[in-house]
Amino acid sequence: MNKRLYLLPGLLCDAAIWRPQIAALSPRYDVRVPDLRGLGSIPAMAAHVLRDAPERFPVAGHSMGARVALEMWQQAPDRVTHIALLDTGVHPADPDEPERRRRMTDLSRTRGMRALADAWLPPMVAPAHFLGPLKDALYAMVERMTPDIHRRQIAALLNRPDARPLLGGIHIPALVGVGAEDAWSPPAQNRAIADAIPGARFALFEGSGHMAPLEAPEAVSAAIAQWLALPGG
Repeated sequence: MNKRLYLLPGLLCDAAIWRPQIAALSPRYDVRVPDLRGLGSIPAMAAHVLRDAPERFPVAGHSMGARVALEMWQQAPDRVTHIALLDTGVHPADPDEPERRRRMTDLSRTRGMRALADAWLPPMVAPAHFLGPLKDALYAMVERMTPDIHRRQIAALLNRPDARPLLGGIHIPALVGVGAEDAWSPPAQNRAIADAIPGARFALFEGSGHMAPLEAPEAVSAAIAQWLALPGG
């Protein structure tokens, strides 16, 4: 049986964000994308995935999913063999963040998920990519969510743990990757995360914004495959 690999989606994302990686990696791995929609905290999301996970496994997370991956490592460091963090951060919420997030949850609650997608998605994607099939796929993914899911995930992010103290203790193969045009989780922020993890690999995905798994599918899949080939912790 192929080794289990977890790919964790970010805010308002589902398995569609990882579609290219699922296709590329499924011949060699039992790829699972957990459903995190019903949960309202990062620790609860991590515990949910760990509950049904095998004894040892690699995990990759995108955006919010990377924060869940770090929490999984904190809860069960002896079980995670590899960790990949894409387009993310490790800091707690800043003082202005609750108000910025509240405006978005008010929008989804009062005007619906399509209106939220209109406001939220464009800054998340490199301008050259925000058209055609990719734009349609991102809109469809957001519209599969609900205002209640959005509210729960925003609550999880606003109450997220400060993951900075964890980084220096990670001694398993680690990959940190980011879109070169990611304006939400900028390259410098992700490079600092890689620098804080002993021996971590850093990958910059040219031409991509925050939605790197879909915007730079071949580069992301290649980086993940190379990371998975490293001897596990």
